[in-house]
Amino acid sequence: MLDQKLPTLLSRPTESHKGSFGHALLIGGSRGMGGAIAISGMACLRSGAGLVTLAIPEASLDLVASFQPCYMTVPLACDDSGRLLKTSLVQLVTPLEKATCVAIGPGLGRSADSDAVVETIFKTFKKSVIFDADALNALSESEPWLRLRTDRSSHDRDQTGSEVTNRILTPHPGEWQRLSGVLAENRVGQKSIADEIAGYTKSVILLKGHRTYITDGSRSFENETGNASMASGGNGDCLTGMIAALVCQGLSCFDAARLGAHLHGLAGDIAHQALETPSTLATDLIEYIPNAFRTLPRH
Repeated sequence: MLDQKLPTLLSRPTESHKGSFGHALLIGGSRGMGGAIAISGMACLRSGAGLVTLAIPEASLDLVASFQPCYMTVPLACDDSGRLLKTSLVQLVTPLEKATCVAIGPGLGRSADSDAVVETIFKTFKKSVIFDADALNALSESEPWLRLRTDRSSHDRDQTGSEVTNRILTPHPGEWQRLSGVLAENRVGQKSIADEIAGYTKSVILLKGHRTYITDGSRSFENETGNASMASGGNGDCLTGMIAALVCQGLSCFDAARLGAHLHGLAGDIAHQALETPSTLATDLIEYIPNAFRTLPRH
């Protein structure tokens, strides 16, 4: 069922404090891609999360911390190439416990160890979690995901028997081809399989592209904001941070994904109109997020 009515983000009570609006934990930022996780972190802060922590390879820590003093950073064990080691899972125990919402993938990179981190979080984390970028590529080759695609009889339960309801996947068409097996050129087929897979895995799937498509298997939403100038590296990382912030403020995964896509595209539209440049950079877009939020009705 197509649901085009945007969800409501409630006004903040006068007595609010930073703990009232959740704690986002963003994981990624391998050497050479620290900007991706920094963009996610800055967008998450600007979109209203009370606290934001970036968990990043130790090799990237100083660089990522230098972008923005308002988020916190946690150094994680990494290999000589600046990618996460599997042993970083021990260091993530406490940050994961404190998190309201986790996002993993921006600037993550790929290695056997970093893929193992993604797989472990996919299998064991019970709160809201967003998988983006290289986390999606790792997931597409992982045993849990391949089992989900082939053995639908057990899709609605995780290893402990709990209902799985809090995963958000944010693939572009190429990533969704790897995850679903449907060619990137087949937009209609990709949307159809997104409905199917979202339903039996109890996930929210945000399929990027012109008129980004969001589904939880029973409801769907087609985003109507955004423009071609946003086809620039980093803008997807910005969207991930925005969705995480909305989850932290109490929206469901489905509502956070569709409102996040709307605001992300709207910020891009406003930026493009103001700047009149061929490309709207993610750093430009972050500056216009407040303009997009100002269009929302006050409640």
